[in-house]
Amino acid sequence: MNVATPDAQGIVVAVSKGRILTEALPLLAAAGITPVEDPDVSRKLILETSDGSTKLVIIRATDVPTFVEYGAADVGIAGKDVLLEYEGDGFYEPLDLGIARCRLMLAGHGAVRNASRRLRIATKYAATTRRYFAEQGIQIEIVKLYGSMELAPLVGLADYIVDLVDTGNTLKANGLVAMEHVCDISSRLIVNKASMKIKHAQITSLIERLASVVGD
Repeated sequence: MNVATPDAQGIVVAVSKGRILTEALPLLAAAGITPVEDPDVSRKLILETSDGSTKLVIIRATDVPTFVEYGAADVGIAGKDVLLEYEGDGFYEPLDLGIARCRLMLAGHGAVRNASRRLRIATKYAATTRRYFAEQGIQIEIVKLYGSMELAPLVGLADYIVDLVDTGNTLKANGLVAMEHVCDISSRLIVNKASMKIKHAQITSLIERLASVVGD
């Protein structure tokens, strides 16, 4: 679905706040795109950049695919975890940027899964978790949480959790262990389908520049 093209001349890039933005800025700079104001200082949500034809929109991670699908941004940078949960299909995913790497893991106390009853899994990645267990022919009950995931097994809310794991220190501090690898996560470049046609030369150039940086 493509509803709007915000800038007929330039390219609008939506970037997730936080770690992804921090790690994306050096890649963008190496590709010739640098915000003219410091994103950590500026209160603006739309930042002009040094190349004069690209704007950065700094938004919540979960909003990036929505902005891109509906044409509010031509291009986006978002984690694969967000993209796996998103239900739309109004964008291409041409490039793995290789930043903000982590793993989506099943974690718990370390006990072997009891397949004789329906497992209760706490996660904010409901769709991905259901697919993972469905591929194994296992029915589960999802408990949707958005934070403090490690508490769920500790207080009996769930048998296990499915969450992003980087160092594993938070799991260890709460007496939990990573048990099964669900999938690897990194940040991806996504492109609005209509923008790819209308601004083909500009977007192709951006993809090639970023690919060159990522490949170094």
